[in-house]
Formats: sequence, structure tokens, C-alpha cells
Amino acid sequence: MRTLLHLKRLPWIAALVAAGTLPSLAQQPDDLQKQLEQLKQQYDATTRDLQQRIAALELEIQKEKEEKEKQKEASEKAKEGTVSAVELAAQQAAEKAVLGQSNDVGAKYQGQVSQEPEYDYLREADQKIADLQQQVQSFEFHGYFRSGYGLNSEGGQQVAFQAPGADAKYRLGNEAETYGEFILVNNWLNPEQNADKAWMKTEVMIEANTSNYASYANFPNGTGNDQFRLREAFVRAGHIFESQPDAKFWAGERYYRRQHIEIDDFYPLDMSGYGAGAEDVNVGIGKLAVAFLAGASPDIVTQNGNYAKSNIDVRLYDLKGPAGLWAAWFDFATAKGGTAQNGSILPAGTAFPTANGYAVGLRHQRLEWHGGYHAFSIQYGKGAASNFSTSLDNPGPYLAHSERLLIAEHLLFQANDRFAVMPIFIFQRKRDGLPGHGFSDWASFGARPEIFFNKYLSLAFEAGFDHTEGFVTTANGNTQFDGWLRKFTIAPQIGAGRKFFSRPVLRVFLTYANWSNGFRGLVGGIPFEDRTSGLTYGVQTETWW
Repeated sequence: MRTLLHLKRLPWIAALVAAGTLPSLAQQPDDLQKQLEQLKQQYDATTRDLQQRIAALELEIQKEKEEKEKQKEASEKAKEGTVSAVELAAQQAAEKAVLGQSNDVGAKYQGQVSQEPEYDYLREADQKIADLQQQVQSFEFHGYFRSGYGLNSEGGQQVAFQAPGADAKYRLGNEAETYGEFILVNNWLNPEQNADKAWMKTEVMIEANTSNYASYANFPNGTGNDQFRLREAFVRAGHIFESQPDAKFWAGERYYRRQHIEIDDFYPLDMSGYGAGAEDVNVGIGKLAVAFLAGASPDIVTQNGNYAKSNIDVRLYDLKGPAGLWAAWFDFATAKGGTAQNGSILPAGTAFPTANGYAVGLRHQRLEWHGGYHAFSIQYGKGAASNFSTSLDNPGPYLAHSERLLIAEHLLFQANDRFAVMPIFIFQRKRDGLPGHGFSDWASFGARPEIFFNKYLSLAFEAGFDHTEGFVTTANGNTQFDGWLRKFTIAPQIGAGRKFFSRPVLRVFLTYANWSNGFRGLVGGIPFEDRTSGLTYGVQTETWW
């Protein structure tokens, strides 16, 4: 470094000589030596000043880079690809500011502050990065879909096997449609989702359901057409009160605290609908959720307007007790009576009374159980609340006499990464209250075991048994039934992991079902209407994110 400085001194000395700055050679050697030493000291001082300014600039840029790295570590992974181009520009600007035009460093920075145009650009680029990071953190995209295609053994399109009077069917290799839910979320407050700050977000969900008839289906009378629905549109906020940091408040249309059994896609409790409420309120022994939920029927019109049902839903949950967590549920429902008007599906002038009802439930769950979980629930409902949902049953003088008992248990067992199984059991007894109609019973049990050969390849089986007895509505009116249905599926899979819920997954399947003679003509549709067994096969993909 010192050798380089000595070499750099030569042009300075030559320039001074050429300009007549140095005295003539006739001057005394001592005077010349003294002036030369002064020039050396001035040069050294000027050089040190330049080096200090350059070092200060480098230190300031390094601080900016370190701050940017901290922001990057605190951000979500999704932002990395989005902001890479801007970060590259910022890095190039920094390199240019420090290293670019090295021959002009002294002239460029001597006597100037560290905020050169290049440094201003670096600050501007950092601000753009911060803005992009905030936008990425604000928006979320979630969803679910399943899609595929299958054939039945007669050569037509795949059909699903479901017992009459059963509220669900075993899913694996038994879904003949494409279905999706696409969720858009925007975080208006606290997009970083800091736990100690208030937050507010909006959520919108579009549901899509197609029957796999044709692309861009557009058939006469709407038969087989693709269906799109707005299933969620609500706002939720949290950490509003310091005394209740976990409490959340919401209003709009939403899926509300549903209970789900995976392998038959059954919801023992589904109060989804329109309304508002508060949830996760800490009450000491557990948490509390209270909601007002409602729905209306546009095809039943009375003098009061569209027929509607309102619910007050109260839940106490996360209660620590023997062998896990416990929860209790209560719902009060009322459906205003009236007289049917023109334009209703009921004959004009048909009168029906107001129907009230209530429902109660108890749930037990263990969230960490042999690599999975265990959940058990028992529910009873009467009158307008007997269907355990916000949907409306047909009004009439006997709706208040309807009732339902539902017992459901399911668990996931996965002690290692080679085997997992989900067994389930459901028993339901209900009646619609109509004279001459007794109880309809549905008993179901089944299991889906999965064997994992490696991280990506697995083999899934599913066996399910349903027994139903009671009344089912057909094109010919109410039909009494009593019988059973068995369904078996084998499905080799390519998945994203060695877990039961690892998704996405690609699968091929072969499904066989048979049923009792009492179900002849009620299972399998036209291809199997005169049979008591059926076979389907196909391909499917399923994922959520």
C-alpha cells in the first residue's frame, strides 16, 4: 500500500514542477527538501481524509445491508422471489458507489458528504423492497381442490356409491366430480402478524363444483354446468383488548368452527352461514365463542318476507379434563312462521307456525395421540335446531317435533413414518316429525390405512360399511328402506411426504361396492340400477395449501 502511495506521488510532483510550483534548482537544497516534506505531509493528510470518507461510506452501506438482512429473515418465504430483482439493483448500486470508477474516487468524494446520488438510489431501492415486503405479507392465498376422472365397469362415467339415508359416503376412489375452494385473504392491520399487536383481515372464498362433463360446460337447462358460489366473505379482527389478546371478532359469511371427519367428508357440526360473533375469549377455565348465525330460503315467501332461520350459537371449549380437552355446545334456533305467498314452492295460502328448537353437544379430543389425534362427540337437537346447521328444513306443523341424535368418533394413528390409519364410527338417529314416519337410523364404520414405501410412494386402502333404515325421498315420493352397503378401494399414490395428511397427492384407484337387495335401484345410478354391486376406476389428485 505504501509503495503504491509513493508511486502515486510522482504525478503530483511532476505537475507541481511543470506549473512552476517548485522552486528552481538554483534554490538551496535545504529549502527544496523542506518544501518537498510539506507537500508530502499535505498529500498524506489529503489521502487519509479520502480514505476516512470512503470508509465511512462503506460502513453506512454495510449497516443498510445488515438492516435489510434482518428484515429479510423476519419476512415470509414468499417474498424472496418477489423482491430479488430490486435487491439485485440495490446491490449493484452499492457496488457502484464503492467500487465503480475507482480512478475517480479521490476527485469524486473529496469534500463531499456520503449521500451521493448512488447512495440515494440505494435508499430508494431499500424503500421499494420494504413496500414489496409489506404487500407480500398483506396478501395470502389458500385453498383446496380435488380433480380427476373415472369410468364405471359399463364404460360410462364414474358414479359414486352411497347408501340411501346416509349423510356421507367413503371418499377414496368414490368422488366423481372436480371440487375446489379458493381463499383470498388480505391483512389490513399488522401484516407481519406480530402477536402483541392488533390485526384485521378480510377473507373471501370462491367454491367451484363441476361434474366433469365437459370443459366450459354450457348445457341446456343448466344440467351439468359448472357451479361457482361465494361461500365466505367476512372480516375478522383480533388483539383489540389487551385484557383479551386472543379474542377475535368477526362479521359476514363464513365457515364457522366446523367439525370434520376426513375419510367420509362428513361434518357432524356445521353452523356455517351469515352473522357475527366473538371467539377465543378467555374465561379462565377455557375459551368461549358466541355467534349469531342465520340463513334464508328465497323460494319460500311469506307475508314476512323470505322464510328465515336465526341461531344463537354458544361454545365453551379447550376445557382441560381427564384424558384431553373437552368442549360443550348449545344452539337456540327459531324460524318465523307465516302464510305462503305467490312465487313460493308451497301452494299460496299454506300456513305454517313458527318453529323453535335447541341443540346441545359434548366433544372430547386428544390432539397428541400416537402421532395423530382422537375426537369423540355426542349431540342432540330438537325442532328447528335438529339439523345441526343454519340450513332450513321445509316448514310445516310438524317441524317442531323433529329431532336428531348423533354420535361420532374418529382418530388418526401414526406411530411411525411407514404406516398410518384413520378409523371412524358414526351413529345417527333422526325423525322429521311427520305422522307415520318413525326414526331413520344410520350406522357407519370404516377405516383408511396407508403404507408408505418411501418419501413419495404409498399405497392407500379404504373399507367402509353403512347400514341405514328409514325413509328416503325419491322421484316417486317417500320410500322406506332397510339395507347395507360395503365399499372397498385400493389406490397407489405419489405424495409429498410420509404423513397421512401429506398433500399434494396423485393417485390411481379401483373401487368395488356391493349392497343388499333392499337397496336395489337406490345405489349406483343408471349403470347399476338393477344390480347389487358395481365397479369403478380412475385417477385423481388432491391438495390443499
